[in-house]
Amino acid sequence: MKIVVGLSGGVDSSVAAYLLQKQGHDVVALFMRNWNDASVTLEDECPWIEDSNDALMVAQKLGIPYQVIDMSELYKEKIVDYMFAEYEKGRTPNPDVLCNREVKFDVFMKTALSLGAEKVATGHYARVDSTFDENGKEIFHLLAGKDTNKDQSYFLCQLSQDQLSKSLFPIGELTKPEVREIAKEIGLVTADKKDSQGLCFIGKVSLPTFLQQQLKPKEGEIVEIFNDFAEFHTKKPQFSSKLEELEFLSRKIKYQKYDGKVIGKHQGAHYFTIGQSKGLGIGGHKESCFIISRDMETNTIFVGEGKNFPGLYQTALKIESSEIHWVREDLRLKNGESMQVKARIRYRQTLEDATLYQFGEGLYIEFVNPQSAVAEGQFAAWYLEDELIGSGVIS
Repeated sequence: MKIVVGLSGGVDSSVAAYLLQKQGHDVVALFMRNWNDASVTLEDECPWIEDSNDALMVAQKLGIPYQVIDMSELYKEKIVDYMFAEYEKGRTPNPDVLCNREVKFDVFMKTALSLGAEKVATGHYARVDSTFDENGKEIFHLLAGKDTNKDQSYFLCQLSQDQLSKSLFPIGELTKPEVREIAKEIGLVTADKKDSQGLCFIGKVSLPTFLQQQLKPKEGEIVEIFNDFAEFHTKKPQFSSKLEELEFLSRKIKYQKYDGKVIGKHQGAHYFTIGQSKGLGIGGHKESCFIISRDMETNTIFVGEGKNFPGLYQTALKIESSEIHWVREDLRLKNGESMQVKARIRYRQTLEDATLYQFGEGLYIEFVNPQSAVAEGQFAAWYLEDELIGSGVIS
């Protein structure tokens, strides 16, 4: 089988290519160049050049064809511009999820298939399997990687059945140490290479520095909300229906300046996210202060002291109907239906017991345990055992 591997220059995709070659497949390596704006990259540490060179050396070592494709224009439009727009609105996007949906498993996949490939492989720690329903239709299953510390199924939560049908994740059954050991055994240059962190496409530049390229500083106030006020707003009244209760539990409390005390200044609410404590420059507290809310209209940040501050937690969240995505379309809930699942609201978070409720107003996820720092714009993903069956953007 002819398989195109997205060779990133890291150890994971390198070993993925090797395993496929070992299985006897006709393997072709493609490297995606996603970024070329040196104005926000440290010139002497430009990540894509180093990664491209490493990917080339791996391809040469394995004796497989290697090609670089420039997707920087598409990446800027689909991912970078989207990031700026979301932060400006006061939302917290996840570029990795979007990159997989819009770039790697869309345009990149189509490019690979146009080269005659039957499948596209990546170095994700995830698995794909399939079964047939009673009508003989093949159903594809997105499964968590066997290495629970590295499972990356969350980043693939927006993939479709069609995309999964053409995807391979060769290292999904392995642990990270096993992957590194294979790379060492066959002498790959990437064997001891560190994993990329954060916004890998712009190198060692902090997120605020990157955002400042487009979003200008704008001084605003930091207002501290105190425990008693937050507890008052989180007390549950009597509800006449489950929908009414879910609307209450998933609502965003709109704090006002006079609800607390001004304790400092910041350079732009759009540079921060819910749950953040670093970079606020707040002193004089026993515990760190965490952002619990942002008012983008008045450019005000609201904080509470301590990681157990009541205003930092929610037991439910809402996903608008237009933002609901079912990987398993056959399991899609109808209006009024519910489902017991495991769910997470960020990468590497432990899966939590939750219930999905589908109403005309949207999909609600109610957790057994309150969730900290639920941020608008992030993706929630839900699972049945180790299978990711759906996801959506938190509203």
